[in-house]
Amino acid sequence: MLWFPYAKINLGLAVLNKRSDGFHNIESLLHPIKLFDILEIIECDSDSYQDELSITGLSLDIHTKENLVWKSLELLRSYFDFPFIKIHLHKQIPIGAGLGGGSSDAAHTLLGINQLFQLNISDSTLVELASQIGSDCSFFINPYPQYAKGRGEILESLKINLNALKLLLVIPEFTISTKIAYKKIKTQTHRFMPIETLVQPINNWKSYLTNDFEEIIFDEFPILSDLKEKIYLNGAIYASLSGSGSVIYALFSEKIEIELPENYKHYWMDFTAYTD
Repeated sequence: MLWFPYAKINLGLAVLNKRSDGFHNIESLLHPIKLFDILEIIECDSDSYQDELSITGLSLDIHTKENLVWKSLELLRSYFDFPFIKIHLHKQIPIGAGLGGGSSDAAHTLLGINQLFQLNISDSTLVELASQIGSDCSFFINPYPQYAKGRGEILESLKINLNALKLLLVIPEFTISTKIAYKKIKTQTHRFMPIETLVQPINNWKSYLTNDFEEIIFDEFPILSDLKEKIYLNGAIYASLSGSGSVIYALFSEKIEIELPENYKHYWMDFTAYTD
């Protein structure tokens, strides 16, 4: 069985107060995009007595048992009985980019095992299980735009139609640690929460829809600030850092030619019609 865990972008990101559990409360619109990892889940032969996880593609500098796919498998085994499995993950979503690839892989592991063995786990239970793995894992159980609150696990569907626009992703050659970014973030007073701006015409987003991580990340990596400004000079309607990572994304009315820093990957894509 093949699954294609998709990436996401953050449309606005307000980091609020730090919680007693060590996390921060946030508000952000999470929007799925057409960039995927590949996840294969199959049942082991009858003579196998353990699960297996193999990984190809982009390098992950972590032990296999620290991978969120493995943690998802272990969590599901603590609640449900099913045969041993082989999982192969091919990584294509960049690491430390703010695109949620690891969280998506984890959520799709839950979805895949549930379907493969007909465990009949409800979506609401899958969302709860995913929230135990990571703050934004729950988002990837259902593939449509959702407004996130709490530490990212409180989700509300939000209809937003960006289908007429083109999305540009610019992926630098360096990554940014989510843990370090949150350690450095300073909470601030927000004139507008993301939800208040998202309901306005998109031409207003440049002035009011902000990502709180940009201040600290742009200070450390001024090339990203320069890149965002250059993208605007090339006609972007809206541009932003995604999450707490290193990727800059931009919304355009049409695809254009743009000169980017050497060794930076970039992708153009349409928005998937997740608005039904």
